[in-house]
Amino acid sequence: MGIGNYLMGDEGIGVHIANLLEQEQLPEGVDVLDGGTGGFYLLEYFEMYDHVILVDATLDGNETGTIRLIKPRFAQDFPPAMSTHDIGLKDLVSALQVLGKMPEIDLFVVSIASVQQQGIELTPEIESIVPHLIDEIKSLLVKIGLPEIEPHLIT
Repeated sequence: MGIGNYLMGDEGIGVHIANLLEQEQLPEGVDVLDGGTGGFYLLEYFEMYDHVILVDATLDGNETGTIRLIKPRFAQDFPPAMSTHDIGLKDLVSALQVLGKMPEIDLFVVSIASVQQQGIELTPEIESIVPHLIDEIKSLLVKIGLPEIEPHLIT
């Protein structure tokens, strides 16, 4: 599930990744969703799956383009500066805990420099890590137990 605002440049990296993954040949049982800035509207998708992989931007002070994989189990496990929809994701996780429907979550966070950028284009720094991030997601799917997937081809 790609999270982010597509109209705010690098902040929309999750949505860009979801759109690219929809074009890939993924194993049966893997669904791709552009979660946008859906917040509580995404609750039903978290309830439907035992395992959810998220991709989102973060303002964490790391070098722009840094990719980290974290396994948040509680709202406080999310990075402290989760872009413009911080409250929505944290509240969503809290709601899932209260409902007793918390899936296993893997969260790929991509460090960005700013959320002030307007437009649908990614900066060159973020664009350059896209193939690597897609390959990391595919590797995680294999670790979860799904069949191996062809690496992303840089075009």
